[in-house]
Amino acid sequence: MNLYDIFDYLERSPIGEAIRNSHWLFPVIEAFHLIGLVVLGGAVLVVDLRLLGLGLTRQTISRVTNAAKPVLLVGIAMMFGTGIPLALSEMIKLYYNRSFWIKVTTLAIVLIFTFAVKHPLIRNENTNRFVLFFIGLASMGMWFTVAGAGRWIGFSS
Repeated sequence: MNLYDIFDYLERSPIGEAIRNSHWLFPVIEAFHLIGLVVLGGAVLVVDLRLLGLGLTRQTISRVTNAAKPVLLVGIAMMFGTGIPLALSEMIKLYYNRSFWIKVTTLAIVLIFTFAVKHPLIRNENTNRFVLFFIGLASMGMWFTVAGAGRWIGFSS
């Protein structure tokens, strides 16, 4: 079984079929996906802007990060909880879509970066301010790439 066969199998799943054959399921799930994007984006931006020194400067970086982390996790859960069913409804289209592959690759990288690099360095109070600044820039760049590629999926074939 190759990757195409897996995508084909997933598209023909009961969830994929139900969403694809419904007039209202895709847009309703998409609406919640966009709400998840707002939740996730807000949590990312508040921390990354703090890392750049552009907001909440009276609060420590670790305090902002700790406050935003539950919101970040809710946003990630919402995005996966809605994004997977949306993808199941059009897996073959996604298989051939370069924007999809950019999105999922960058998403994997930024999730690893966020939890294995960014958050541990933020918790380390000896991390250099310039390092934190560049971590914020890298994080924002990767998350914007995920969002932009996700949006571009609808415009590319």
